[in-house]
Amino acid sequence: MRTTYDSAPASLDPSGPLHELRLAAGRALRAKVAGPEARARTQEIWGTPGSRWFTPTDPIWRVHNDAAMFAGGITALLVQMLHPAAMAGVGDFSGYKSDPWGRLQRTADYIAVTTFGTIEAAEQVSARVARIHDRVSGTDELGRPYRGNDPDLLLWVHDAEIDAFLRAYQAYSPTPLTPAEADTYVEQTAIPARLLGIADPPLTVAQLRSQLRGFRADLAITNSAREASRFVVLHPPVGLAARPAYGMLVAGGVALVPGFARRMLGLPLGPRAARWVARPFGHAAVAGVRWALGGLDKANRLAPAARGQGL
Repeated sequence: MRTTYDSAPASLDPSGPLHELRLAAGRALRAKVAGPEARARTQEIWGTPGSRWFTPTDPIWRVHNDAAMFAGGITALLVQMLHPAAMAGVGDFSGYKSDPWGRLQRTADYIAVTTFGTIEAAEQVSARVARIHDRVSGTDELGRPYRGNDPDLLLWVHDAEIDAFLRAYQAYSPTPLTPAEADTYVEQTAIPARLLGIADPPLTVAQLRSQLRGFRADLAITNSAREASRFVVLHPPVGLAARPAYGMLVAGGVALVPGFARRMLGLPLGPRAARWVARPFGHAAVAGVRWALGGLDKANRLAPAARGQGL
């Protein structure tokens, strides 16, 4: 995920207290998502010359560069944890409780490199992630063995993730994708997915939703999933001052979780509440993120090397 967005409007005093507040909020949020070296890492990803898979006009660029990703990430986590093997892998190897921000930063970096970085960098980070998956194995809470490089498990994680990102963008972006663009987004996410060992990633929204329905029989609510969902929703690693904003963002993410998944997780949010209460909170939270990150230096996030070099 990229960490800066649109520049400040011309009417905003570039030296006023509101502008300084915006910059401070943007820097703090960027550091949480991308780490303490976020600015240097952004320069490296965007500024390194070389051919890229995608350009700024591509749907994957638009989706992964939007603040709606913050809500979509919450949706993805909640859905992914319903697969006992995926939950076991996260619980056994990710350290999501002891180092939640580190895990987020590693995920955000992978998405940023494979979306906005050079092809060479994308292939390198994909190979590194694949090697990590090769070392992941164990037994899930239902007593079944799992492997991090299992193609079916990788497909589940991929499908749940891009479905969540797409749902969030369509719900909270002011410029949602057309149906054809949404299909292109799914197809473009298949390029890095294949490098992780996913042989048959979906190429259209219809294929994506069909594959997700095919996983329904494999899903189960485990104690680990209940604990993880409470951590994400009720006990996040944020200070008291940030809790209201985080709560609104969580509401926006939960609103996009499919109804069956909300019921499995015990999230007390029906369809009407999701539409009329949680989604407006999500809109407000995403708009806040977009405002904060929009104050960061636009030049740093759109280096000339990143323009017009997609394949």
